[in-house]
Amino acid sequence: MIAHIQGDSVVAGPDAVKPLYETGYFGRPKDDRLYLRFVEAAYLLYKKKIEIYAEGQKVSKKSVPMSLDNFIRFAASKEDLFELKYIVYKDLKERGYYVQSSVTDFRVYPRGGHPGKTSAKIFVSVRSERMPLQLSELLMMMRNAESVRKDFILAIVDEESDITFYTAGHMDAVGTFGGEKDSPYPEDTEMTDAYFMKERVIVSDAAFSEKLYGKHFFGRPLDEQRLQLSLVEALYLADEGLIRIRELDGRLTGREEFIERASKIEPEFERKVTVYKDLKKRGFVPKTGFKFGTHFRIYNNFESPDKVPHSVALLHVIGRDHVFILPQTSGASRLSNSVRKKMIYAFETGDRIEYIDLERVKM
Repeated sequence: MIAHIQGDSVVAGPDAVKPLYETGYFGRPKDDRLYLRFVEAAYLLYKKKIEIYAEGQKVSKKSVPMSLDNFIRFAASKEDLFELKYIVYKDLKERGYYVQSSVTDFRVYPRGGHPGKTSAKIFVSVRSERMPLQLSELLMMMRNAESVRKDFILAIVDEESDITFYTAGHMDAVGTFGGEKDSPYPEDTEMTDAYFMKERVIVSDAAFSEKLYGKHFFGRPLDEQRLQLSLVEALYLADEGLIRIRELDGRLTGREEFIERASKIEPEFERKVTVYKDLKKRGFVPKTGFKFGTHFRIYNNFESPDKVPHSVALLHVIGRDHVFILPQTSGASRLSNSVRKKMIYAFETGDRIEYIDLERVKM
């Protein structure tokens, strides 16, 4: 079948409508012609289903159609990231999906479905591994998908043209430990002193330490008497009226003074505290995620120190101006996947915390 480049499309004649659109769902018919996007045309050229000629070129027996290489170079000069889109489009087609253009890059129909029979299930956006991704851009693409009830997937193409797919979506999960409605602290809990020792806060009351750790999983015991609290845990417990933070000489540490000093030790301290409080309110148990290179590991429940379940997620706190560096993001996702946890990013928006789940998936 003969087709010509026309503006930002490749246009085929009436003979292409039935075999390509009605059977394969390529392009869109208009005025007895079939209009193909460049990526569709490149795939059909690769499959030897069409011949492509330059715009306005008259076709005769001596005419030579464009080669696949020449057409790809032409399309890449006209369409940003064309070569990456072609790699992803070809991969999805060869996996058996019907694929059409969308507000992201592609909309993908579930296996066994096709346009006219089922709705598209997925929106796919194509990125290079070298392209930084702003949080604001990711949120916009996610909302475009969520507004029409589609799953959103990032297709990241690396320098060897391998593709890694990631789902990205909002989360509004609720844990089972304590939470907003049920106080996680017994009525007989009394305030005790805790001492600020440079980078950590120590509780020396043995009974109180046992209560905090044994019943509520705060801190980490240093010995039978002393409990070490993280800086985030210490401020949380102080705000809850459970501990008084003192200097080594016994002087009370003011809240603002503590925040100022803690922020010098942990630059993301205030953001971490805000998210920590929200997680506690939701009924989760946050603990440090340092061993995994994240801010927190998250537990859904807790029975006792002898029966600590596996954490369900790793969580990193970010700002609204955050930029994802994709090789780093890929490493975090692969690590969380290898230890069977979700990788979650949390950030403040207005007066609430938003959570997004970024997870590697197989198509």
